[in-house]
Amino acid sequence: MNSSDRIELPIDRDTWRPMDEDMYTLDVLQFHSENEIEEHLDSEDESYKDHITFYQIETGLTDAIQTGIGQLNGIPIALGVMDFKFMGGSMGSVVGEKITRLIERATAESLPVIMVCASGGARMQEGSFSLMQMAKIASALYIHQKDKKLLYISILTSPTTGGVTASFGMLGDIIIAEPKAYIAFAGKRVIEQTLGQKVIEDFSGD
Repeated sequence: MNSSDRIELPIDRDTWRPMDEDMYTLDVLQFHSENEIEEHLDSEDESYKDHITFYQIETGLTDAIQTGIGQLNGIPIALGVMDFKFMGGSMGSVVGEKITRLIERATAESLPVIMVCASGGARMQEGSFSLMQMAKIASALYIHQKDKKLLYISILTSPTTGGVTASFGMLGDIIIAEPKAYIAFAGKRVIEQTLGQKVIEDFSGD
């Protein structure tokens, strides 16, 4: 399911009000991977900006999450839904900012927050800017949950990994996972590359 389908499923008809739809990513680091530099020394074709543009056209989204206010069985809620089809649902500055703004609005209006997670983790093309989103979101959630005593529900879909698992994915007052969802901090490939050895075949628990 894409993010639009996941919004349509629980939200009452004609109650969805999206937030920050015009927020888009800037390539502040002018990112190119080593392979891209080697293969396209004189080309801009594989830049981060071009990747973003491709996925914007492919998905119709500005980035890897949709946020907004709607009603669930007549109850107003703040809802954020990540979309794995947009760069693997990776969390960059826009994703982090949209989630933070959603939580802050929910706190101001005393609304429960529901986050549907689907992500490969922090977006490497934004370097430390993407990692900073973890702390920013966690700070907003602390105020929402601890100071204001408001509800936060985290729904983990497949896959939910990396910086999303390490931050707001696991901070819910209630955490719900899809059946057989792949939930981890690091995937099999990353673990093998880090440790320099093979991981057992049934590592995923299937």
